[in-house]
Amino acid sequence: MATATAQARNRVLIQRLESARRRTDTRGWIVQRRERTRHLIELGGLVQKAGLVDLTDDDRATIYGALLELAGRARNDDAGDTLALWKRRGKRAFDAEEAAREGTA
Repeated sequence: MATATAQARNRVLIQRLESARRRTDTRGWIVQRRERTRHLIELGGLVQKAGLVDLTDDDRATIYGALLELAGRARNDDAGDTLALWKRRGKRAFDAEEAAREGTA
């Protein structure tokens, strides 16, 4: 019984060490993968924050179709105006969210 407990404890400690090593690994390709993963998670957060997940009832095909439509609009002749409009709207939304957060803090 004591041996089994000690082995289980050792397995847990080894897993913790391996996890810590993975989190602090500084090899170039691992750092790049970690940065890309973080970037993709942030983009997914924006899709959630915009309300697309709830609006589409979490239908990924619908969300993807909507994003393709936006990309198509951004490629048109008036792309500069469209992108500038979207940027202004996004900045206003971020600013409003931050002001609301500061007001409740």
